[in-house]
Amino acid sequence: QVQLVESGGGLVQPGGSLSLSCAASGSPLSTYAMGWFRQAPGKEREIVAAISRVGMNTYYTNSVKGRFTISRDNAKNTVNLQMKSLKAEDTAVYYCAADRANVFDVTLAISQYDYWGQGTQVTVSS
Repeated sequence: QVQLVESGGGLVQPGGSLSLSCAASGSPLSTYAMGWFRQAPGKEREIVAAISRVGMNTYYTNSVKGRFTISRDNAKNTVNLQMKSLKAEDTAVYYCAADRANVFDVTLAISQYDYWGQGTQVTVSS
């Protein structure tokens, strides 16, 4: 079992940047494919980005392509989400999640993720 804790959220102006981090404990992070999700008020939780167990494969939802970058450091048991050119519509609670997947697989379905962090708020506003 793995425990996940997100950090790095906050308030940022449109066009600004923010970096989120997800720290894992209790189990080696290399065991898990990882994903970042977000949930805005009144909306369903959606996938933002995902990365395979050793980082060879990644996925981005269309709305963040070219602006967000997911990365992982298995030695440090962390997964990061760098966000640039932020827009008001990026405002949401951001969650990281872990899935026991095959080494090259990127997990896209929310239902496949077994472990979730508590979330960190990102607000993009002037």
